Amino acid sequence: MTNRMKLLAALLASTATGVAHAQERPAVSQEAAEGNEIVVTAQKIEQRASDVPITISALSNARMRELGVSDLDELSAYVPGLNIQEQSANNPGIVIRGITSDSGSAQQAARVTLYYNGIDISRSRGAYQAVYDLDRVEVIKGPQATLFGTASAVGAISMVSARPRAGFSGELSGGIGNFAQRQLGGHLNLGSDVIAGRVAFEWKKRDGYVRNLSATQGDLYAQNQLGVRASLRFTPSDALTVDLIGTYDRQRNSGTPFISKLYPTARGPADPFGYANLSGSPLSKGALGAAKLGLNRHVYDGNLTISHDFADGWNFTTVNGYRSFDSLEIFDADGSAAWYLEFAEGAYGSQISHESRFAYSDDHVRASFGWNVFHENSRQEVPFSSEEGTYLQCAANVIKGLGCVAPDGTVTAAQATGLLTRGAATVIPYRSIFGNKGINDSYSMFGEVTWMPTARLEVTAGIRALIEQRKSGYFAVAPKSVLTGAPLIPGQATTNGTRWTQDSFQAFLPRFNLLYRLSDGINLYGTISKGRRSPTVNQGAAAPSLIPEETVWNYEGGIKASKGIVSGSLGVYYQKYSNFQISRVVTDANDPSGRPVGAQITESAGSASNLGVEAELLLRPASWFSVFGNIGYINGGIDKTKANGVYAGNKFRLQPEVQAAGGFTVDAEIGGGIRVFATPSVTYRSKIYFEVPNKEAISQDGVMLVNARAGLSFADRRYEIAAYIRSATNERYLLDAGNTGGGFGNPTFIPAEPRFYGAQLTGRF
Repeated sequence: MTNRMKLLAALLASTATGVAHAQERPAVSQEAAEGNEIVVTAQKIEQRASDVPITISALSNARMRELGVSDLDELSAYVPGLNIQEQSANNPGIVIRGITSDSGSAQQAARVTLYYNGIDISRSRGAYQAVYDLDRVEVIKGPQATLFGTASAVGAISMVSARPRAGFSGELSGGIGNFAQRQLGGHLNLGSDVIAGRVAFEWKKRDGYVRNLSATQGDLYAQNQLGVRASLRFTPSDALTVDLIGTYDRQRNSGTPFISKLYPTARGPADPFGYANLSGSPLSKGALGAAKLGLNRHVYDGNLTISHDFADGWNFTTVNGYRSFDSLEIFDADGSAAWYLEFAEGAYGSQISHESRFAYSDDHVRASFGWNVFHENSRQEVPFSSEEGTYLQCAANVIKGLGCVAPDGTVTAAQATGLLTRGAATVIPYRSIFGNKGINDSYSMFGEVTWMPTARLEVTAGIRALIEQRKSGYFAVAPKSVLTGAPLIPGQATTNGTRWTQDSFQAFLPRFNLLYRLSDGINLYGTISKGRRSPTVNQGAAAPSLIPEETVWNYEGGIKASKGIVSGSLGVYYQKYSNFQISRVVTDANDPSGRPVGAQITESAGSASNLGVEAELLLRPASWFSVFGNIGYINGGIDKTKANGVYAGNKFRLQPEVQAAGGFTVDAEIGGGIRVFATPSVTYRSKIYFEVPNKEAISQDGVMLVNARAGLSFADRRYEIAAYIRSATNERYLLDAGNTGGGFGNPTFIPAEPRFYGAQLTGRF
């Protein structure tokens, strides 16, 4: 038995000593009677969202269906302070309050905790999770270390899947749309009050929305993904619940459209919103791992939660999980037909986690304390393929007048090897590889006490004590070029194996909350909390460098209301960062990090601050009609002081100053068991920068999108036909810019999705 399996067995065995109340005990997922407010478990107990003294946005599965949300990134348009950039399922950039967490490096810690059924899945290449058959999604903003661990330096997203229940029920849904969209999904539930099971799945496939002129590659940004989840619930008594959940996710999506503005195609000048001509490497299968551009990703997830009310007011919770992922993404980083910057990223990782917590509650006190053990082992490998003469010509113009790509799209640089060798060779393939590894263990104890001296007042104090052991490794194999006698990528050097650096770190992360009930349904709240991003060891070919921990103090307060036809919230926050960590692409062969050109590293940009306002409002004047709106404002960035050097005064990456959404929902009976429903909405996001330091050429101006979902249901909602449209005005805007090509002086641009529309049929039984 491997050490990893021994550890997993030990953790699972530890659950036999006790069981849990409610870390993931099924919260009431229907809307509360007053204000149609969802009940959440952000504080590990069931509460109305308005009674939680932290800033939280929660959407039930029914609400996501109304809005037409089918992927995690679409959710962010309706949550103020949240922005999710899904460059691919392998590379989701998750932004809360202007702070992003999207590095694929195995050496770097996350800032945003993604929780899936109570388990931290924050490692970025393994974090993407399909959002089918969920009970709800909760977005908790601000540092939440006492509740969600050290990775929640700026917030957390908690996804809770639907649980099995007594009885027989099911759902089957299918749909079609433009770009040959095909969708099929549903669930089957069967069980008694003692034991119940549930199986859910989702399959989605469509053609790429960016036409690729290459004869050897397909169109870009096609989608082919499958998710399957099996759940088992055992409830031998009212006091004991056991949940076992297994999930499998797979993506086989076509290549990301990295489009250069420098290199034309046969259809005309380079245009990020026009045709692409990405040919990749002719030796891709052997050099990079697969013949075609695109992503092949697999995720396996297992979760065991046991809960038991073992005494009056007392509970014990234990949640145990295992997750592994492997992904290979082939991409053409030069954005042209040239055999120039052809890369792959292989990301592999596994994690084992265990958390247990005791909880006590009476009329005047709520308290909890527990421990957490987390182990992860991950690595990132980046192979590179090029043709030597083509690389030298495109990168350095070694033959004057030859160029790289001609105006008609012809790759003139392909002639360079023949000219440089005087015909001795016409093609000289080149391959190198570099990568990083991380083996991280964390151990923490945490506790929190809420004192309720009166029915109107709650005072909370909590702390997490953390010990981390982080081991970082770097390796590279960089042969010498036949033409130059040196590695082709500047700064790259062979390491003769993996170079390791190991260290231990400690931290104490407190949180203080105050909740005051002005009246029934109207609450004031205040929060002070500390967040932390773990130190980063930049282990490269040169001497390693330690990037100190990033810390943030968060201060916020506001008002929440759920009364009559009105529910909503208004909050103000201020965050102060020390040693703010930024990721940048190496552009200089002599970079002090010792990493090669094109590599992504982490360094401290100094101090930073963030001031913002968030508001959400729901009006329901009738049972069949509601109006909703939200807005978030952020004035933040790296502090404008001399000590922060070139980063001073820069906005955070992917941080919009204003983000807003609004619309209405109609769901009305028109007779004979037939209902009509519709949810049109408008979303807006102001200008964002894709890199730090900010560059106007690597940015996107404000974007407004119009979306809608509408249809008819029959036989008391048993059957449903719906139509949807996203980006109804076919807005042209960028999803990302800069990317790997930017490190070589050739930034590339990724167009966001165009207009999508389709229809769905659903049957429930």
